[in-house]
Amino acid sequence: MTQTRQLFGTDGIRGVAGEFPLTRESTYLIGRALGHDLKRGNVKARVVIGQDTRESSRWIADRVWQGLASVGVGVRSAGVITTPGVAYLARSQHFDAGVVISASHNPWTDNGIKVFSGDGYKLPDAHELAIEKEIFSLLQNSQAPHTDSIPPLSSLPGDTGLRQAYVRWLASNITTDLSRLRLAVDCANGAAAVEAPELFRALGVAATYLHSSPDGQNINEQCGALHPETVGRYVVENKGRFDLGVTFDGDADRALFCDAEGRVVNGDTVLLIAAREMQSGGSLANTTVVATTMSNMGLELALKRSGIQMLRANVGDKYVLEEMQRVGATLGGEQSGHILFRDGEATTGDGLLTALRIMEIMIRSDKSLADLAGDLKIFPQTIRSVRVREKKPFAQIPVVQNAITAAERELDGNGRVVVRYSGTEALARVMIEAESKDQMERIASSIVDAIRSSLGA
Repeated sequence: MTQTRQLFGTDGIRGVAGEFPLTRESTYLIGRALGHDLKRGNVKARVVIGQDTRESSRWIADRVWQGLASVGVGVRSAGVITTPGVAYLARSQHFDAGVVISASHNPWTDNGIKVFSGDGYKLPDAHELAIEKEIFSLLQNSQAPHTDSIPPLSSLPGDTGLRQAYVRWLASNITTDLSRLRLAVDCANGAAAVEAPELFRALGVAATYLHSSPDGQNINEQCGALHPETVGRYVVENKGRFDLGVTFDGDADRALFCDAEGRVVNGDTVLLIAAREMQSGGSLANTTVVATTMSNMGLELALKRSGIQMLRANVGDKYVLEEMQRVGATLGGEQSGHILFRDGEATTGDGLLTALRIMEIMIRSDKSLADLAGDLKIFPQTIRSVRVREKKPFAQIPVVQNAITAAERELDGNGRVVVRYSGTEALARVMIEAESKDQMERIASSIVDAIRSSLGA
């Protein structure tokens, strides 16, 4: 029987900062367990660590560092840096692993630990499970130090040279002059607040920055990729000033956009624009794009009209990547804005790189963002979130399974039903696509009500 991971979700370990598994003791043990794992492969193992702007990120980074150092692993800190920045540094500077302290789009009270292998890829589930076993073994054997015996906070200084190396690499991906574009950039008060200004300045792009003053508690607060309407509204209020709005999440591994009229553009549209550009340039391997179960049917149909097939993977960019590697695809991503370009060196979703690629396509084609995907007809879609007290399989809850079955029977292929649990939060996600908005809302409400009555927190 396949064992289930208890600590690692779809994107690393995540929880409330200060509560297990992100306590002062457990984060030290996570570092120690990771160190043991790395030392089995290289007795002189080295790790690069980076963090976002949450007030808890510094002390969690310090605890992980101290745990790694306690077993003899060398550690360098890149300070505040995006998640893909750490992935790039891990592979380009020959570290044995990269560690990111971030909870991405979650509230400031949460945090997380993501681990990349030395080749810049997120760890496969089986490897995460092995590290979990090590962590629980340390706990059960009482090897966790008491709070008063853990070394005091002694922040590992961030090496700005590491961050600058990442920014230079991003800039080197672009050979087109982007300087005539005018951008509104929402940094989500997260990691992009550090890198985005450096990057766009280096490329001569005129940009106005929103939410770029992190205070430790304002990350993702009514801004960033969770609230793309914020940058859209700003573009509308400043009509004629901007060609494009860009918005990142807290660790900038994804990006969403708005056009010059303030209309929000999500990851599905980005995939269509990028797929057509790559197809015309001969870099769209196997004329295939990998999306997820959440991507709109409209994307699938638009790609089909261009002679491009779309495959669906489970939600989570690591699962998109696994499917891309399986079929040899060079483009994949999620509606939420995680886009993976495998026609170059990138190994994970990178919001800054995605922004550069979209900007480059706009310049090369001499088209606006709205014109580039003007034929994309989106099926009405809603995604509802329901807080749950447990994640029991839906098939084992008759009232929920009956609601899902009834919805699928009613749609009869002219829409989609996707009901799943979040991999990072205690939430059930209900996604419905239908030909009419009324039908969509009615079906979504019936399933949400069934989940709430059975599992509601």
